[in-house]
Formats: sequence, structure tokens, C-alpha cells
Amino acid sequence: MVNADKRENFNSLTMTLEKLKQFRTGVYTILGKAKDALFDLMDAVLVTRSVYSFAELSVSPVFRRQWSSVYEAIQDGNPPRTELMKLYIKQLTPREQILLAGDHTAWARQ
Repeated sequence: MVNADKRENFNSLTMTLEKLKQFRTGVYTILGKAKDALFDLMDAVLVTRSVYSFAELSVSPVFRRQWSSVYEAIQDGNPPRTELMKLYIKQLTPREQILLAGDHTAWARQ
């Protein structure tokens, strides 16, 4: 019984990781110009606890480019929002309830 549960958990994890890989590939494909730097920039935002400046993102271990690439990615990149939104929506299952929230305070997060 325990081995069956472990196998089921492993299969579930494998499917989840494969779905994440496909999603990331889809996002990368859609990004267009400056996609490498934009993709690294998105990863840096996701793994950095508190971001106070773009320059700070350039020293993230997942941002593999020079610091000026952060600014160039923002300036040159113009991702197609509609296509990205369609890809994001595909990730939602019909059973999930959508909750959108934003923190617009100027206070630093702890």
C-alpha cells in the first residue's frame, strides 16, 4: 500500500513538472524579442523575496546576463499580452475559483 501511494505521488509530481515545463516552453515561445532576457528576468522576480530595483534583479542567481540586460529586456521586449493571457487561462481547471489580489502598498514586505 505504501509503495502504491509513493508511486502515485511520484506520478502526480512527474505530471505536474511536465505541465510546468510545457507552460514555460509556451511562454518562452510567445515572448518574442528579447525573450531570453525577459525569461531570466521573470525567473529572477519569482525567486527574489523583495525587489527594490531592476538592478537588484540583475544579481539574482537565475539572471544569467549582464546587469544592463535587465533594462534592455524591459525596453525592447513587448510581449503579446493577449496570447500570454490565453496561455495563462489554459492553466486553470474548471473547478478552480479565480482569486485576483494585488499589493500596491509602498511598505516593504517582510
